[in-house]
Order: sequence, then structure tokens, then C-alpha cells
Amino acid sequence: MAAHRVLIIVQNLPVPLDRRVWLECQALTAQGYQVSVICPKGPGDPPYQLLDGVAIYKYRPAPQARGVGGFALEFAWSWLLTALLSLRVWRQRGFDVIQACNPPDTYWLLARLWRVRGVKFVFDQHDLNPELFVSRFGPPRSFAQRLQFRALLWLERQTYRAADRVISTNGSYKAIAERRGKRDPKHVTVVRSGPDTTVMRPVYPDPSVRGDAEALLTYLGIMGPQDGVDNVLKVMDELLHRRGRKGVHAVLMGFGDCLEELKQQCTRLGLDGHVRFTGRVGPDRIAQVLSSADIGLGPDEKTPLNDISTMNKTMEYMAYALPSVSFDLVETRVSAGDAGVLVRPGDLSAFADAIERLIDDPAERVRLGLAARERVVAELDWQPQARAYVGVFDELLGRVPDTDRLARWPHAAKPVATSPAPDAPVPVDLDDEVEFARFIAERRASTARDTTRDTARETTRDTTRDTARETTRDTAREMARELVVED
Repeated sequence: MAAHRVLIIVQNLPVPLDRRVWLECQALTAQGYQVSVICPKGPGDPPYQLLDGVAIYKYRPAPQARGVGGFALEFAWSWLLTALLSLRVWRQRGFDVIQACNPPDTYWLLARLWRVRGVKFVFDQHDLNPELFVSRFGPPRSFAQRLQFRALLWLERQTYRAADRVISTNGSYKAIAERRGKRDPKHVTVVRSGPDTTVMRPVYPDPSVRGDAEALLTYLGIMGPQDGVDNVLKVMDELLHRRGRKGVHAVLMGFGDCLEELKQQCTRLGLDGHVRFTGRVGPDRIAQVLSSADIGLGPDEKTPLNDISTMNKTMEYMAYALPSVSFDLVETRVSAGDAGVLVRPGDLSAFADAIERLIDDPAERVRLGLAARERVVAELDWQPQARAYVGVFDELLGRVPDTDRLARWPHAAKPVATSPAPDAPVPVDLDDEVEFARFIAERRASTARDTTRDTARETTRDTTRDTARETTRDTAREMARELVVED
């Protein structure tokens, strides 16, 4: 059998909930690879499923970790069950490469054990665990903390050494792999977690998502100690109770160690009528909320980990033409460019000021939303990242890329239906700049969308009758912006 079978190991999230890993699976299968995955079960998940050609083997997750002993138990439990499932995958499907996605940095040992069967190892580094430790617990001071920190560095070093190739999520991670991991730059490839913008795109949302909110804010992501979601609640408290912004609501999507604590904090601050927690959500709900919201939030504090990590939520906000406010972090600035508002880290008053300015300035929301969507499509989209990703395996296995398949790229994304089902959300027409601008300003469908679009177009024609033929794309956008403000 040709050597193009890949086993992907991920412990942090189930698949396909882990969007990066699922995009990687789709990219490999689209290029003719046979892909298997080992991961923990999510709620209601079966132990095995074949989904879009990807064989997914799942184990019961360990009890929630508490303290050092809890994390050690979780890692040991997951490692042993993954090792057992790898034997099953070998018997049923085989694999020529293991890709391990961290955290944790423990699967290098499993990769070394399989190396005797000629299996190669790719390390897909999602997190920097030493930096994560410092971000959560501060610089190590006690003997126990120093021991734990050194253990994390040792595990990371062993993973780097065992890997035939390293995949980094951004340039900052690549630099660490080369410096701290002493890896040859030729063997470290940057594959950013860009969204597939043919799928992640604005839709006309269900009005119930927005409800009676005059302005809707949203957060999407994990809710752990290092993610700063409590800052969202503090900003909401400032906006509602000190600045009198009673029409501001927020929807917080995600789960994590701090979810229950955040709910309690929300109640203590008197925000329950203005803040909704959705818990774990799928792509349909994400599309509805990100299409309904006016502003996306990036509350991550400036820590050793956050500063050099790519925040997927930033790019996902951009895919939905959603203006965002974030603290000014190195890699967040790389992602957002000029399409987001960045404020001084830790300055919650400035964060609230930026939100207020965007609430009061629909023209600026339109400008940022258009710029965000354009940037994410042109520079951050998953498809060029997928080519780089698959290229790692092609080069490692000496496999000649299928040029016919590459010519027909993209494959991972299902195209937007031209005749959607009656109950399916209708995609916003991104080529109709007047309507797209109106949507960004209002984040809802018109009560008579076709009539509104025709009227808007007629107004634009009347206003620009003498110069329409010479109007550039930038001027057309400016006209769309002005039309929204006048309406």
C-alpha cells in the first residue's frame, strides 16, 4: 500500500469540534491521504465514527484535572488509552505518520515506540506549555514550581527531538522551535489556523439571536484562567452600571475550567439579564451569533503565552465581517492588521471606550467590517495554509503532489448552496457592496430585503449618475458607507 496514511492524535478537544484539526483532516483527505484520528469523546459522542472519510476513534475523557496530581492522572489516562487505540488503528487501517497536537507534550514517547515500525512523527504545536505555566501561575518560585516548569521544558524538548517535522501556528512559535528546540528552519513550517472563508461567512441571522439588544457584543473561545473572559464581564459592568448603556448585551460562546465561576461572577455583578452563556456550540450557532453581533471581543491579557499566540477568534470574527476590540498583543496585531481596534493591555476603561465608539459610529463598523473580511480572505484564509500543511506530509513521505487535485482546490469546504433549503440561513451577498455595508451596520436582514436592495441601488445610481462609470472600488465602498449613515 502507498505510504500516505496519517494518524492524528489530539487530547485537548474532540474532533470535529477542534476546528483546526478538522480542517487539517479535510485537507489531507482532499489530497488522497487516508486519515485516522484519536481524541477524547465529547458529550454524546460514539466511540467510533467515519465522518467525511475520516475514521475517528474516541476514548472516555479523564476526570476534570485538579492540581498537579489531577493533571498527571489526566495525562497518564489519555496517553494509555491513546496508545491502546493506536494498536486498533494499526490493525484496522495502518498509518505511516503520527501527527500529535499539543497540549500536552507527551506523545513523543508513543511516536518513538512506533518508530520501530517505520512510522514518522509530525509535531503540530498548538500551545507553548512552558509559557502557559507562567501565564497561569506566574514565574516559578518554589522548588515544586521550578520542578514542574523544568519538567514542561524537558517534555517540550523531547517532543522537538523526536519530531521529523514541526508545524507552528505562527512566526513566533516557529522562532521558538528553532531557538529553544534547536530545529532546522527547513523542518519547521508555519501553518496558521486561518478560517475557511468559503464556509465561515456572514448569513442573515434569526432575529431571536439579537433579541431587543441595541448593541450586541460577543466572545468565542475557551474559558480558562489565561483567556481573560472575566474582563468581558468587567467591561459589561462598566458599560451598563457606570455608563448607562442599558441596550448593550453580550453572548459568550465556549466552555472551559472557568465557565461556572464566570456565571457566578455574572450574577454577582447583576448582569444576568444582559449576558448569555451558550456553552459548547457548533458551527451553525457560531454563524448565527457572529452574524448577529456588532462587535467581537478579544479580552486576552498580555501574558508570555497570549502575546505570541494566534487567537483563532480574531480571524473568525473577521470572516464574519465583524469589527473587533482586543488588547494589543503581538500576534493579535499580526492577525487583525488595520481591521481591528487594539487597546493598551489591561486598560479596561480604554477597552470600554473603544466599544462605545464603535457602537456610536456605524460608519466605522462598516469600514472595519469590510477591511476585516477582505484581509481574512486575501491573507489569512485556510486554503493557502492547507497547501503548506499537506506539503509537509508530501515532502516527508516523498509523495509527488497530485497536480490535478491541486488545480481543483479547494476541496475541504462545501460551496455555499445557490438554492438553500427553506429553513437554511441565507448567505449575505458579499459582492453587493451596498447591501453588504448595510448588513454590517445593522447585522440583520431587512424586513423586505429585495426592496431595500433595489432602493439602495437606485439611490446610489441617482446620486452618482454623472460619475458612476469612473467610480473606483474604494469610492464605491465610501458611497455604501454614506448610504448606511444617511438611512
